[in-house]
Amino acid sequence: MTTTHTDTRTPVLGRRPVPVLLIEDNPADIRLTPEASSACGLTRLKVITDGDTALAYLRHQPPYQNAPRPGIVLLDLNLPRVDGTAIKTDPDLHTIPVIILTTSSAPEDIELAYREHANCYLIKPLGFTALANTIELDTATLPPTREDQR
Repeated sequence: MTTTHTDTRTPVLGRRPVPVLLIEDNPADIRLTPEASSACGLTRLKVITDGDTALAYLRHQPPYQNAPRPGIVLLDLNLPRVDGTAIKTDPDLHTIPVIILTTSSAPEDIELAYREHANCYLIKPLGFTALANTIELDTATLPPTREDQR
């Protein structure tokens, strides 16, 4: 299942609208995260619920040949068949920042995420406002995208 959420406000992340890919399989988080993202200005959010589909999307495989390249991937830690390594070891994808967004605060999960090349590890707080504050990325500087180089 994939869904797209948009908003009419222009997000500011390095002063440009940034497509964000959320890879999440928990129905409650699928409802809450796009709302929290929109509240903090991340309005170009694509939600994909399984790892195989996410990798097809990122690699522009059918039916995602025309999908925008995400500026950021928000990845649930406990999602089967995809981790930071699958993205970070792909020469066409490795520059996309991968942010783990999970409920786990276990030290072994944090260590594993960074070992698998995550760029950041965020623990999902309880509540809408706390989640919006956690994923607010206005101060992040991202690498240029192919679209920026045109």
